[in-house]
Amino acid sequence: MPTHKNTITLLISCPDQPGIVAAVSSFIFQHNGNILESDQHSANNGSTFFMRISFGEDHFFLSPSELRDAFQPIAAIFKMQWNVRYSRQRKRAGILVSKLDHCLADLLWRWERGELEMDIPFIISNHPKMEGLAHAYGIPYYHFPVERATRSADQQRMADFITDQIDFLILARYMQILEPFFVERYHNRIINIHHSFLPAFAGAKPYQQAFERGVKVIGATAHYITNDLDEGPIIAQDVIHCDHRDTPDDLSRKGRDVERRVLAEAVRLHATDRVLVYENKTIVF
Repeated sequence: MPTHKNTITLLISCPDQPGIVAAVSSFIFQHNGNILESDQHSANNGSTFFMRISFGEDHFFLSPSELRDAFQPIAAIFKMQWNVRYSRQRKRAGILVSKLDHCLADLLWRWERGELEMDIPFIISNHPKMEGLAHAYGIPYYHFPVERATRSADQQRMADFITDQIDFLILARYMQILEPFFVERYHNRIINIHHSFLPAFAGAKPYQQAFERGVKVIGATAHYITNDLDEGPIIAQDVIHCDHRDTPDDLSRKGRDVERRVLAEAVRLHATDRVLVYENKTIVF
């Protein structure tokens, strides 16, 4: 695992006005913080401001509770929605998977190499097929069958098991529609990989649709799950070229490469607190 200095990250959104950056930077300076990264973005014709700022924890004067208390008056002045993250507190990511292994295998490989800074408390599947892969990486594996007629009850059992074991969930080609209660419980904390360049070719068979339209590029989209199928805020996307010689199987083969890297990138961004959700879009720093 690579070693990094411990950092503190503030994620902020608020109405845009002069003085925000100065106030936040001054607060960090006054408490002996050394700023390592600072990114800002103004949206809605300059009416909404977004900020991500990271600074070293090692010499910072305030404890987590003291930081929250001391920063709250600044947040109130600028009407901020904000949260604070400590890099030493690694996020816990549960992974859900079905029968296809390419996304899961890629995530586990990157995780073992230290590319994904998170812990994986479990892998859940509606099939037993991936148990050997999970055990090869020393990760607990749980089989939760899901039937169409009993899907709500089956997913309730799964949610009862997960409870507060995780900070977010990854759908690594988990080929199940999640019930509304499940989505709402983990609002903006479920990352899905869809095998098309959304909003094109939503639904279950995008590669077949792409073949029928004769497209010249296909893609993959990682997004947060909402109750509107394949319409959640997009985190990452990429494409690969194809041509008239490609069959649906060729498109699927090529698409698997894109799916792997797009999902891994979205997970990396979320795990390192680089994503802010605004309406049905994301600000990615």
